[in-house]
Amino acid sequence: MVVVEAPKLGKEAASKAIKEWGQPKSKITHLVFCTTSGVDMPGADWALTKLLGLRPSVKRLMMYQQGCFAGGTVMRVAKDLAENNKGARVLVVCSELTAVTFRGPSDTHLDSLVGQALFGDGASAMIIGSDPIPQVERPWFEVHYVASNILPDSDGAIDGHLREVGLTFHLMKDVPGIISKNIGSVLKDSFEKVFGEDAPSFNDLFWIAHPGGPAILDQVEQKLQLKPEKMAPSRHVLSEFGNMSSARVIFIMDHMRKKSVEQNAVTTGEGFEWGLLLGFGPGLTCEAVVLRSVPLAAN
Repeated sequence: MVVVEAPKLGKEAASKAIKEWGQPKSKITHLVFCTTSGVDMPGADWALTKLLGLRPSVKRLMMYQQGCFAGGTVMRVAKDLAENNKGARVLVVCSELTAVTFRGPSDTHLDSLVGQALFGDGASAMIIGSDPIPQVERPWFEVHYVASNILPDSDGAIDGHLREVGLTFHLMKDVPGIISKNIGSVLKDSFEKVFGEDAPSFNDLFWIAHPGGPAILDQVEQKLQLKPEKMAPSRHVLSEFGNMSSARVIFIMDHMRKKSVEQNAVTTGEGFEWGLLLGFGPGLTCEAVVLRSVPLAAN
């Protein structure tokens, strides 16, 4: 079921992204498709190419079984592709369905029940490229730096296993604590790479944090002494849609830009020039993306 439906859901998001981009889909040079729902050959990237009517020569990359941090991973991969292939336009699609993880409650696997209560279905898409065409392409965010880190002492914190019964998830109780303990060192490395000694304070940034659950947002907020409004976009999207794995952070980016337009803000970052996107998932892996918002006047 998910082999058929994940590309269809991805098509809905991709079609909206292409329409807003405003360029012919023939100009898409690369496709990055990410899903935790199903494994098949040919993959969901092949199916989406057919569904969208992309050129048969589009360069495809299929990312299966990455998990919740992959919203940051797809940006890292697309950034490399865009910057190293002149004129590249990378269509990124994340499509997630929870059917593959569904099963009845079990006294021995309460973590599975927690996962089923938290997770939701969703798909998101965006076009990533370098050197946007003036007056034609209107970027909302610039991807400046992406870091990927396996957090220490986190083996077994989040596991997923594809077996005969489907995809099983196992979550350790202290996942929020492990993230909170290590988030400072992860961000220190990213800040040094981008800002050097002139790094802004955490509260001078906009935040797009993957909401694995309310407890993760609570502990990161407390650890970094963030103002409550910093996590408001992540909390809002979590309350509306649940945890949609890799698609999640792109939903938050979309919510943030729409809210900025509604409020006549100066930038897409709710008034802040620089921001951070965080993805957490199996490993326990953290992807940290340093973003720069584009002034709304440019759009």
